[in-house]
Amino acid sequence: MAVKIRLKRMGSKKKPFYRMVVADSRSPRDGRYIEVVGTYNPLTNPAQVTVKEEEILNWLSQGAQPSDTVRNILSREGIMQKHHEAKYTKK
Repeated sequence: MAVKIRLKRMGSKKKPFYRMVVADSRSPRDGRYIEVVGTYNPLTNPAQVTVKEEEILNWLSQGAQPSDTVRNILSREGIMQKHHEAKYTKK
C-alpha cells in the first residue's frame, strides 16, 4: 500500500482551505484518509500553515511520499531538511 501526504480541499466555493492528510494513494482527493497532520490556508498573506511536525516526520520515516505541493510547504517549514538529516546521519 502506497501512502501519501497530500492536501484535502475544504472550505466553500472560491474560498479554499486545505487539510494536510496522510492517505492511501488509491483513495480520492477528498475521500478517506488515515490521519490529519496539518492545515494550509492560502488566502491569508502570507499563507498560514500549521503542521504536526512529529507526526509528519514519523510518517516520512515510515516511507510516506509527500505530494509536490506538500513537499514545497514542508521545505519552507524546514521539515524536509530535518527528515533528510535524520535519514542520513543515523548510518
